[in-house]
Amino acid sequence: MRICFVDTETTSLRPDRRAWDIALVIRDPGAADTEWNAFVTGADLDLGNADPASLRIGRFYARHPEYAPAGGAGRQAVGEAAALAEAERLTRGAHLVGAVPGFDAEVLAARMRARGICPAWHYHLQDFETLIAGYLAGRGEPVPCLPWRSDELSRLAGVEPPGDGDRHTALGDARWAARVWDAVMGRAAVPAGTAAPAVAVA
Repeated sequence: MRICFVDTETTSLRPDRRAWDIALVIRDPGAADTEWNAFVTGADLDLGNADPASLRIGRFYARHPEYAPAGGAGRQAVGEAAALAEAERLTRGAHLVGAVPGFDAEVLAARMRARGICPAWHYHLQDFETLIAGYLAGRGEPVPCLPWRSDELSRLAGVEPPGDGDRHTALGDARWAARVWDAVMGRAAVPAGTAAPAVAVA
């Protein structure tokens, strides 16, 4: 069954938030991982209702193609409907894995339904923090007290979190989830350079 390592960067933490940076690392049995990443155009983001702190964490004004001084390194933003339609197609029937993937699934599902799209990923979401905690307990190793910090748990599983340039980017954090999954599940990581480049939504 397909696994999609998922992450989003959003305009706020509230239930009415919008996802402006969406990424998936897609894993099908027997195949090399592929990647998909889309930036949603500012016209679809309701920025008047955004939280400046959330935009700062994701470095919205430094990375979004329509707002970054350098134009987002050649990337183009796409309409929300097109981005969500492609995200739905790629995640249909898949298991979603991430750091607190319920946050990402919630915003994607809400915006899909607002656009007349039915989210169809598998309802069992896989949170890598819980996965690591079980892995550590099963090995007889100490498990940090709640609330967990994803960076700390990741290091305990032998996976260094993304560096400053990749952290709090949707694709960087989705790749991180894949590395954690591989470390815990004992799967050899796909060698660097074999994954397909990020695909832009038409």
